[in-house]
Amino acid sequence: MFAKVFSSAVWGISSRLVAAEADVSRGMPSFNIVGLPDTAVKESRDRVISAFKNIELTLPIKKITINLAPAHLKKEGPAFDLPIALAILAASGRLNPRLLNEFIIFGELSLDGNVCPVQGTLALTHAARTHGFTKLMVPQANAREAAVVSGVEVFAVDHLLRAIDFLNQKTTLAPHEVDVQQLFRKQSAHQVDFADVRGQGHAKRALEVAAAGGHNLLMIGPPGSGKSMLANRMPTILPELTLAEALETTAVYSVSSQLPPNCSLVTTRPFRAPHHTVSNVALIGGGTYPKPGEVSLAHHGVLFLDELPEFSKHALEVLRQPLEDGRVSIARTAAAVTYPCRFMLLAAMNPCPCGYFADPTKNCTCMPHQIHKYLGKISGPLLDRFDIHLEVPSVKYPELTGQEESEPSAVIRRRVADGRAFQAKRYARHDPTMVNAHLSARLVRQYCRLGDSGQAVMKAAIDRLGLSARAYHRVLKVARTIADLEASEAIAARHVSEAIQYRALDKRYWQHQGLT
Repeated sequence: MFAKVFSSAVWGISSRLVAAEADVSRGMPSFNIVGLPDTAVKESRDRVISAFKNIELTLPIKKITINLAPAHLKKEGPAFDLPIALAILAASGRLNPRLLNEFIIFGELSLDGNVCPVQGTLALTHAARTHGFTKLMVPQANAREAAVVSGVEVFAVDHLLRAIDFLNQKTTLAPHEVDVQQLFRKQSAHQVDFADVRGQGHAKRALEVAAAGGHNLLMIGPPGSGKSMLANRMPTILPELTLAEALETTAVYSVSSQLPPNCSLVTTRPFRAPHHTVSNVALIGGGTYPKPGEVSLAHHGVLFLDELPEFSKHALEVLRQPLEDGRVSIARTAAAVTYPCRFMLLAAMNPCPCGYFADPTKNCTCMPHQIHKYLGKISGPLLDRFDIHLEVPSVKYPELTGQEESEPSAVIRRRVADGRAFQAKRYARHDPTMVNAHLSARLVRQYCRLGDSGQAVMKAAIDRLGLSARAYHRVLKVARTIADLEASEAIAARHVSEAIQYRALDKRYWQHQGLT
């Protein structure tokens, strides 16, 4: 006899519909799985056989063939255990096949028949809605994550026997429900705040501009000046995630098995800070079956690279394409997938190995060639991809000990949210989620026009700083953001002047060393 159970396979952060077809026929007893399975899928045979034995279900002593269709699509992971087991039971006449066609089913089986959780649940759930299914059978531990997707009923099972009884209509299961709004209300408060930062008013302003426009930012300054402290507080002033952004971010974390325990939805913007020894694969993503890297785990959030010159030069250079495109494509022999990676890049570095080059209070102990080599690790094209270059000087004693209260993150966040809302209204006919940092050259010409005074300031800056075409466009984008923070549709000369201030570091450091 023949039976079919529908399931799905993870493909990037989306999924593809897969049918587990079972044929149980007369012949030499065997159990074969075909349809381009990987090792984990082939091992389903042994898990299913042991589960049947340990819950006293008789495996048909016949020729059993399982085909995972479509056959050209590589199948990986243990999520097909449950659909394979149910397909065998349906093909051998012990399961009512009528209800099977209404469900997409996935889950790993333990040797005693328990249904174990699998990764990529959110992506797998989307297959149900995409292909018109209204019901889903998932492991109990994945139910909350699956129920976040609207439009499908999620039925959770913790054991193979419970799934069999439900499909044979011997027992009933209530659909699992999740209050998404409650998940957002319960999001954990940030443990840090800009109110903790003493002094550094210029740096706080630059981070506010960066947050409002989604701009990449590079901080340079001596050790102990507060660069890491400022970066760690960036998520506290970013706008809250929308539901669409939360679902997309959760999908990335789900397929990479990075969701925290008992977390069904990522409701706060990610902040990823990989160590400078991170490999290219860990940073960008990859592997035999490509998985997301740090750039994708920072999607809709912040990627912070501390001690930027200590990262390998190749790792830094491969960042250039994801920064421009907002996505990363990974091609391997087994598969080629694309992951989203629209993130803000924050980076911090010292101006030289000892940290005190050009410092007004301490002497630099580095030789000229050491400084040249150190700064030379950051290429001109990568430097150009930072919209804002920020010098973070040491904090003076009066600022450290002063009693004046620093502005809290909540106040800055409201201004940032207002600036983002101003942009959303302007770009509504293009993409309401677009921010100034994402403007194409054509949209820059359309929305970042300067008056006569602004053009005069820009011309003087280009002549003095020797800005590249890319840097010129980035100055315009930052000026656009500064104007948006004032709810001004016109970009004034003062907005351009402030934006130009954030491009002076390459002249002070890199051009001084003859590197740009």
